[in-house]
Amino acid sequence: MTDFPIHAALKLDIAVIGAGQAGLSSAYHLKKLGLVPGRDFMVLDEAPRSGGAWQFRWPSLTLSTVNRVHDLPGLGFAQFAGDDETVKASVAVPHYFSAYEDHFDLKVLRPTKVTMVCDRGERLRIESDRALFAVRGIINATGTWENPYIPSYPGADRFGGRSLHTRDFRSAEAFAGQHVLVVGGGVSAIQLLDQISRVTRTTWVTRTPPRWREGPFDEDAGRKAVAMVEERVRAGLPPRGVVSVTGLPVTPAIESMRKRGVLDRQPMFSEITPTGVRWEDGMELDVDVILWCTGFRSSLDHLAPLLLQEESGGITMTGRLATQVAKDPRVHLVGYGPSASTIGANRAGAAAARELASFLDLVD
Repeated sequence: MTDFPIHAALKLDIAVIGAGQAGLSSAYHLKKLGLVPGRDFMVLDEAPRSGGAWQFRWPSLTLSTVNRVHDLPGLGFAQFAGDDETVKASVAVPHYFSAYEDHFDLKVLRPTKVTMVCDRGERLRIESDRALFAVRGIINATGTWENPYIPSYPGADRFGGRSLHTRDFRSAEAFAGQHVLVVGGGVSAIQLLDQISRVTRTTWVTRTPPRWREGPFDEDAGRKAVAMVEERVRAGLPPRGVVSVTGLPVTPAIESMRKRGVLDRQPMFSEITPTGVRWEDGMELDVDVILWCTGFRSSLDHLAPLLLQEESGGITMTGRLATQVAKDPRVHLVGYGPSASTIGANRAGAAAARELASFLDLVD
């Protein structure tokens, strides 16, 4: 936690809300443009320590089982993580982020929970549990971890077993001897299904059949995937998950799961019963645990007073990399839509910092 004084209402040019990868990238580029941390801009972070959402990930998530955390601008990642890919992501990434904040003296104020952002004419008023801030612009980088999504199904309140979300997962061994229903078709669902199926009985259900991707996911494929997501947010539509665009890569782990019969996917059930789930054709299945690997939604409730959302539920984005909110160009969203990836977050941070600083006449 930074030690500089906080006043009842602090005036700044820019506030960066969130200190995950997108937020730290934005802060780095603001400083590179000549803005001074703690005077011209400030980073506000709800988490108790450095690391963004990575500090809360399950212990079995190691550097070998995640898409490699892309280097933050100006300071390489390898020197902190080392060559041991068995290192827990929840340890390596927070260590890296902490060193990054210290190296560039970004003065992150934490823990600071932003509760509301209101329009006050020339300035935006930020209310938090630490202080009030009056700023000219915002780069919002709050990610999704605080907003897990579980779809609503009839009978959910009558289920006698355990209903958990991905963010609740800690170890597969905790489910030994139980029948676990894994819901979802994303990368996390596959990873947890693999682990849990090695210690107990599992059933896998998804809303739509999984899309498998053969061959490498090269730079050209990455650009096309980002372009498809960007097209949606520029049209004001809610962003979709990356897997809906890229498909699931067929890895040796996937081939092993196929051989074990773990990937015999079932369609989505229609309701939840006291002992399990039921499909439309009347078929029932008793389970002990429903594990919802159904993703997250952007954590943007604190921005609700600004009325940024469209009727579709999305936010119309503009700017070079679709980080600027069309309804209020003083607000940039990074880690949203096309920038919700490790590599995209860095580029979005640079674009948002430059565009917002230019809009506010802070740089030439």
